[in-house]
Amino acid sequence: MKSQSQLESVTKSPDTILQTYFGFDRFIGHQKEIIQHLISGNDALVLMPTGGGKSLCFQIPSIVRKGTGIVISPLIALMQDQVDDLVQSGIRASFLNSSQSYAESDLVEKAFTSGELDLLYVAPERLLTDRFLQLLEQTTIALFAIDETHCVSQWGHDFRPDYIGLSILQRRFPDIPRIALTATADSVTRKEIITKLGLTGARQFISSFDRPNIRYQVKLKNQPKQQLLDFIRYEQEDNSGIVYCLSRKKVEETARFLCDQGLTALPYHAGMEPDVRLKHQRRFVQEEGIIMVATIAFGMGIDKPDVRFVAHLDLPKSLEAYYQETGRAGRDGGKAVAWMVYSLSDVIMLRKMLESSEADEQFKRIEKLKLDTLLGFCETTECRRQVMLNYFDEELKQACGNCDTCLEPIKTWDGTEVARKALSCVYRTGQKFGARYLTDVLLGISNDRIDRFNHDQLSTYGIGTELNADEWQSVFRQLIAADLLNIDLTGFGGFKLTPKCKPVLKGEKQVLFRKDPVKKSRQKVKPGIKSQVWKNPEDEGKWEKLRILRLKLAKELGVPAYAVFKDDTLKDMIHMQPKTLGEMAEISGVGKKKLMSFGDIFLKELASF
Repeated sequence: MKSQSQLESVTKSPDTILQTYFGFDRFIGHQKEIIQHLISGNDALVLMPTGGGKSLCFQIPSIVRKGTGIVISPLIALMQDQVDDLVQSGIRASFLNSSQSYAESDLVEKAFTSGELDLLYVAPERLLTDRFLQLLEQTTIALFAIDETHCVSQWGHDFRPDYIGLSILQRRFPDIPRIALTATADSVTRKEIITKLGLTGARQFISSFDRPNIRYQVKLKNQPKQQLLDFIRYEQEDNSGIVYCLSRKKVEETARFLCDQGLTALPYHAGMEPDVRLKHQRRFVQEEGIIMVATIAFGMGIDKPDVRFVAHLDLPKSLEAYYQETGRAGRDGGKAVAWMVYSLSDVIMLRKMLESSEADEQFKRIEKLKLDTLLGFCETTECRRQVMLNYFDEELKQACGNCDTCLEPIKTWDGTEVARKALSCVYRTGQKFGARYLTDVLLGISNDRIDRFNHDQLSTYGIGTELNADEWQSVFRQLIAADLLNIDLTGFGGFKLTPKCKPVLKGEKQVLFRKDPVKKSRQKVKPGIKSQVWKNPEDEGKWEKLRILRLKLAKELGVPAYAVFKDDTLKDMIHMQPKTLGEMAEISGVGKKKLMSFGDIFLKELASF
């Protein structure tokens, strides 16, 4: 077995580094091409889905090239976890952020300036200070890696003003290669990244946006907290997951509700004390079976590979944001679920929020189009994955077979006549009212409000009794998704006809509606890792023992469990049953440093089986 000094003197070739430090025997996708491009001193823009191995694209060149790789990351709270994982793999990495004392920062700076670090993580705010820029000029820099680069775009979903200032790197360090990375950016966002960061000459590496291991499920809201509870209990019990809510109040209420039901759920939002947020985040990353209920303040850069589900109790603002947020599930390649409930009121609320913002009209127009696209994704009767990938200019020729519309195809019905009735009712009531009021008119319901406006005298009063109230709500929702109705955001949210209505009202165009599924009773199942992986029932017990051992070691070291070994590595240990260190070294994810640190301990546990 090699000593630590021998480990540090390994040949610096990408393939050797991949196996020695990270324990993998081959690169995937564009990784090797990107790494060679960067080692040669060239700039790159990399779009690669979450879990696709983006980090290796800058970590390995940072080790190969002379100097230190500077990694610009937006969330300081997550740097510790990323650095812990690298250190456990034998890589000289550290970070500089406001969580450190002066003495701690001073030690890191001395290690940096003396060339003792392969990688240094910093937030954009720190990098842009005069002091840090001067520090960079005094040292040898291998490369600049700008992670979560979509933050530079005002059209993106996680806009961070400080990212725009990173254009200074091109001016002050023109000879140092830069790599900009993100998991999601549509064509508009990509163009702005290139312009704002001065990456015009950078080669673009765009991987497939497809995450085939994630199952997409979208449902209509109907007692959303209970729907969430049923989903977790029936499909995700004992698994780690993230639940996104739009408001801080809803985050607190949902977390409390789940805890009252016996689940371990933690709230996370920007209004909480920083130390409490950090404590909750650390628990989520380091422990298993934790559910984090959060606003979008939580998630960017989360490096937890075994998140088995991401749930949305409210619509996100765009399909791009939805893709980014759901991509935090199944980073390890294992089966995961993206689950969401939505309603017409979600759309109205998001549009009102957009209209009342101080953004300019161009921004509002683009954001409205993005929201409309998301609503179309929710309402589609086609394969959801095909719709999503098409948004990112990628074609999936065959339906995926792993989304709700593929597994339980949506039935459609001819709603041409019903659509004409609904649109006529909107017109005859003055284009001032919302779905509930219009439904009452169509059903011929008598109440004070209808009497006050004399709408019981209209020709559309009582002409819609073939549908019930819920079905009319569905009709209005789908008319908005089809751009046959708009929401009047200047008043009280009433519906207005769009130009696309004319051929429908004249009977010249057919309208097909999706038939909303009827809620079914379900038997409790527990698919999780256990039923999805273990063919031999005895392996389930081995899996639990190895997880307990991993968690024990992780707590002793103060690192996340995955920094010891990831789930896939533990599964391979069970399947391959190594009996020597040599056999253990053949397992994917077991680098030489981890072999030295943990090999004998896990071999002993495996022998006990």
